[in-house]
Amino acid sequence: MATISVCMIVRNEEKVLARCLDSLQGLWEELIIVDTGSNDNTKKIAARYTDKIYDFTWTGSFSDARNFSFSKAGCDYIYSADADEELDEQNRERFRILKEALMPEIEIVQMYYGNQLSQHSIYNYDMEYRPKLYKRLREFVWQEPIHEAVRLSPLVYDSDIVIWHKPEGQHGTRDLEAFEKMLEEGQQLSDRIRDIYLRELYFMGEKKHLEKARDYLELLLTEVSSEEDTFQRVVVLLFLLAKMEKREKDLLKFGMKAAMSKGSSEICLEFGKYFFEKEDYEEAALWFYHGAFETEPVLSLAAGEKEPITYLVQCYELLGLEELAEEYRQRL
Repeated sequence: MATISVCMIVRNEEKVLARCLDSLQGLWEELIIVDTGSNDNTKKIAARYTDKIYDFTWTGSFSDARNFSFSKAGCDYIYSADADEELDEQNRERFRILKEALMPEIEIVQMYYGNQLSQHSIYNYDMEYRPKLYKRLREFVWQEPIHEAVRLSPLVYDSDIVIWHKPEGQHGTRDLEAFEKMLEEGQQLSDRIRDIYLRELYFMGEKKHLEKARDYLELLLTEVSSEEDTFQRVVVLLFLLAKMEKREKDLLKFGMKAAMSKGSSEICLEFGKYFFEKEDYEEAALWFYHGAFETEPVLSLAAGEKEPITYLVQCYELLGLEELAEEYRQRL
């Protein structure tokens, strides 16, 4: 049977830490807690479960802290947990069975990360696979009977285990400030991190974050990239411009650029809001209808469902078309 080190980085998690650890108890041989500067009872709670508690001076990088936690592990596999996660009884049992049956050649186990939509996350789906269990020491294996080569890609197993994400609050401001620090220091954002930054700006960005991001977004639009990637950047920039000071020229410029490639629910929504505020309700209704029924969302499901239909109802009410308003009200 595989042995497991649970590794966690924590800071001020007194509200959720015990819930997480209770749900994992009995599944680990070793529990490692790395505290990055708590000033509440986090470490006292952790001490009820383990004596392997380490202090780590925060560097501004979650990777630094996680690498430190992994360096303290000594079991076959490392399970990376966050304090706001929880396993219910069904998934505890799935984890136990996995632990007993895990073949040593498996190097990464993915698990479902659930409860995303209820948390107003940056994702358009309630569950996604995430790598959660890692083999601590990787073995390099030669393969093929001739022209042999070392297997470089890890062996990944997609399990049926669901981890429930139950945060006490949003981390959007913290994350956006970290992105801003990276940009101020001249760090290049990888494609994956840039995508997350764009999504967090769209879903959680306040005016101050959007203002700081504008130059970066406009620079992105000058870079050569795929059509889909460019389109996502335009969507976020449109949202930024609309939320700031209503720069009509820029709004139209970037909106038309997006319309030349393909449409999206988010772009239709922004143009609908533009005409709604101009009290041109007939034109606004056309854009809201197109956003709800003729295009697909790029970033936000709500932009293609409830939000444009809500506006559509308001448009028809203001136009005195109560039957149409009621028809779409029934869709909410």
